[in-house]
Amino acid sequence: MIITGYSDVIYLSSDHAGIDLRGRLAQHLTLSGYKVQDLGPVAGETVDYPDFGAKLAEALREDPSARGIAICGSGIGITIAVNRFSWARAALVSDPVAARLCRQHNDANVLALGERLIAPETALACVDAFLETKFEGGRHQRRVDKLKELPK
Repeated sequence: MIITGYSDVIYLSSDHAGIDLRGRLAQHLTLSGYKVQDLGPVAGETVDYPDFGAKLAEALREDPSARGIAICGSGIGITIAVNRFSWARAALVSDPVAARLCRQHNDANVLALGERLIAPETALACVDAFLETKFEGGRHQRRVDKLKELPK
């Protein structure tokens, strides 16, 4: 289900520790009707999560109606990298409730996952909850707007 205000494009990015989960998610998303844009890296390549977090954030700057999924070993590093960009709101989650809440209350446009810390089935459930949940707006809009005003 495509949420109003967002396209059906999902950008995927990871470091080398997130390649396996990224592949599973790409397959799941494609079967669910989304247009997956895989930003890499390729298997067997050791890379740095800040580079691929930045790559995802830049893709969202160019395509603001899309959403993204960022993966590294713990999910922590790539979340920090993506959140360095004012237009990106990445939320590291480990269960579908948190995935739903990061959309409802925070209007997150990037879901972050830690491949070494989450079961693949749970990750898929998180992705589905994230993509199927609308931002509530209302009192939460004021808070999201304040995030854009914070110093860089």
